[in-house]
Parts: sequence; structure tokens; C-alpha cells
Amino acid sequence: MAADHDDGWAPPVHRLSRPDAPTEAINLNVGGRRVAGPIQGFGRLWQKTYRVPLGDHVGPAEAVATWRRDFGTFWPEGSRFYAPLTGLAPGEVALLNLTMPGGLELSTGVLVLYADDEGFTLMTPEGHQFAGWITFSAFAGPDGTVAQAQVLMRASDPLYELGMAFGGHRVEDRFWTATLTALALSFGVVTPQVDARSECMDKRRQWRRVGNVRRNAMVSSAAHRARHVGRRRPRSGGAVTR
Repeated sequence: MAADHDDGWAPPVHRLSRPDAPTEAINLNVGGRRVAGPIQGFGRLWQKTYRVPLGDHVGPAEAVATWRRDFGTFWPEGSRFYAPLTGLAPGEVALLNLTMPGGLELSTGVLVLYADDEGFTLMTPEGHQFAGWITFSAFAGPDGTVAQAQVLMRASDPLYELGMAFGGHRVEDRFWTATLTALALSFGVVTPQVDARSECMDKRRQWRRVGNVRRNAMVSSAAHRARHVGRRRPRSGGAVTR
């Protein structure tokens, strides 16, 4: 369980763990992993910002509280977010089971790096698709409250960087656009209009991080699934291996 830090920041975390994982969750690529920010990533550095107006009938604090409390319910179908039992508190770890293009499944997680009444930030572990963090917040705009998700990221390794170049950025944009659309719908916005913007902050790739591929969560998730299917493959005579 995370320590109670009044400043909103997570205590120092050397290795991640999630011992109280729900039985239906696949708990892979989290336990024992370190967190990884953009400095630890391989690919180009991107800042992605997604915004959606919520109207003047809801304040920023209420929007953040709802988003933080019900975070996983706004995700697109096929992706599961297993929040900690204590909620998204600083220092807690959440599990992610994601359905990727082509029917691939990815099991990973995030650390709650920061959380207060104005927003919360999630940070990725080693082996995640990208190394970085995502900050969720809300602010008062000229026509009412605006919800925002902002990502600062590098692809974790060369395989992920290749994936981002061949459609990964579009997948990322669709995911967060759908998430903010669902959030806006929950506040009664009839036709949510999500503004999505991406900016390449650094075009260089960090070749000294090429070894990150050893911790690629997609590769280990695929290997886990192959072993899982193999254990359940019927033997001759119809018996099932367990």
C-alpha cells in the first residue's frame, strides 16, 4: 500500500509490485520493474495533448474527481484498467490488460506518480509501449470546463518505435480521443469534440537505450499467452493439460 504523502507525490519507488491483483487480471510486466520516464526511452520524444469541453455545469475539481474515481470505465471496449483497491492514490500501482491491433494482448501497468484535486499523473514501467507519463487534469476555459490528457513519451525500444511509425500514433490518438469522448458523454455533453495535437519535441533516437528491447512487454505477453494456450491444448484422447 502506498504511503500517505500530503504533497501529492508518490514516495520513492525502486521496484513496482501489485500483490493484490484481481483474479481476472493478467499480472505481467509489473512486479520487479522500475518506472521509466522519457529519459529512459528509445524513440523520438513526443508531447500529445487531448482536450474536450465539458460545459459550464461542471467545475474542474468535480471533473477531475470523477475522472480519477471512475478512470477505467471511460476506456474503450477491449482494454481493462485494474485500479488499486485504495483508488488512484500517489504510489499505488494499477494493472493494464490491453487489446492491441491484430488481436494481440498486452499486459502491463502504471504507477500513480502524482494525484491531487487538480489532476493526476501516471508513469509507465520498463517494457511498456512508451517510456513517459500521462497527466490528466481539467481547467476553466472561456466556455466552461475543459478536460485534458497530456502525454510526454518516447517509444521504449526499437520494436515499439517501429510500431509507432506504422500506425501506433494513430492507435494512441484514437484511444485517448475515445476516452475523453466517454468522459464528456458522462457529463451530458451531447456531441463531444476532442481536440488532439501532437508535437515532436526531439527527433533524435537514444541508441544507448536499444537494450530496452529485452524487457519488451508485448514480447513477454505473447510468450505468456503461448504457454497458457499450450497448457490447455488437449492431449490425444481428449484430456486437457492443466
